[in-house]
Amino acid sequence: MIRKLIVLLSVVFACASFAEDGLRIAHVDSKIIFDGFKGTRKAQEEYDRQVAKWEQQANLLQKELAAIKERLDKQVLMLSDEKKRELEAEYNKKDTELKSFIDRVYGRNGELITENEKVSAPIIQLIRKAVNEIALQEGYDMVIDRATGAVLFWKKENDLTNKVLNYLNNR
Repeated sequence: MIRKLIVLLSVVFACASFAEDGLRIAHVDSKIIFDGFKGTRKAQEEYDRQVAKWEQQANLLQKELAAIKERLDKQVLMLSDEKKRELEAEYNKKDTELKSFIDRVYGRNGELITENEKVSAPIIQLIRKAVNEIALQEGYDMVIDRATGAVLFWKKENDLTNKVLNYLNNR
């Protein structure tokens, strides 16, 4: 507990010394920048087109599944056992196909997430590059993102990471 207090006090004193030297901190809201950037609109349209295609595919599979189910329900009394098993097998196959499609596209590591990352990653890189350039031009030491709480830019000479690590590791 005392060690944590010492580390905390060291960080506070280090920050205070930076403040005496005129540490300049700026902030941005990356969500506003992302939403307002013209390049985002084009990427969003591309992404929306792909999502619409996936939705059409899912709707088609659901309609096919519903049609098989309806046929099965209406004709169950008139079908032979063999024909009934064939129709049930067709239904199960289509149901498995639909579930597989939904998992592949909308699942935890699905194509929807991959496509979103593919479309947004270049925009995020452009935003970070712009933040870095403006921060350097205007003499800021650090830029904090209000949307995420993350530090987007920092001057290396203000970084205490190695000092804190060395302090902790040398104890």
